[in-house]
Amino acid sequence: MAMAEHVCPWWMGPLLASSLRRIMDDPRRILAPHVTEGMTVLEPGPGMGFFTLELARMVGPRGRVIAVDIQPRMLEGLARRAGRAGISQRIECRLGKGISLGVGDLAGSVDFVLAYAVVHELPDASVFFQEAAHALRAGGRLLLAEPSGPVDENLFAAELAAAHAAGLVMKETPSVSRGGAALLQKGDRP
Repeated sequence: MAMAEHVCPWWMGPLLASSLRRIMDDPRRILAPHVTEGMTVLEPGPGMGFFTLELARMVGPRGRVIAVDIQPRMLEGLARRAGRAGISQRIECRLGKGISLGVGDLAGSVDFVLAYAVVHELPDASVFFQEAAHALRAGGRLLLAEPSGPVDENLFAAELAAAHAAGLVMKETPSVSRGGAALLQKGDRP
């Protein structure tokens, strides 16, 4: 399933990571039901870390956040912000290549994947969901949230179908501002 080729430009990173955004999207409120201390979390498309920094705080010193982006400048901004916050040791920044996240080494080790307003920007949602499912441990969860502007009901349904084809099962439909969301879970099969 091919997706839009529009990717949020790196120069939007500071705006997307700003405290003004917290008015609409409170990271702690969104993440608290899903993330606990000690978890390993995968975040594709983290930008400059709006959710990443909160994820790193929530997983604590024994946890880990793997942030994968295709834009080096976004990852550089994220690394700077994490350093200033004193939590850079909890965050691993990875540069994705082509249509792959490059997370094959994480097979079965990820507890939670946060895919917040990113899947519609990927070149192939099917590849993303296959890689995410491969990285998730049995019972691991993925929060998919998409903005209603660029993602209509049909596109969201197509994303959910791609997730289901990858072995992810719908558990809940959490509420997010300005869009649709689904909490998906990897089944027991490897």
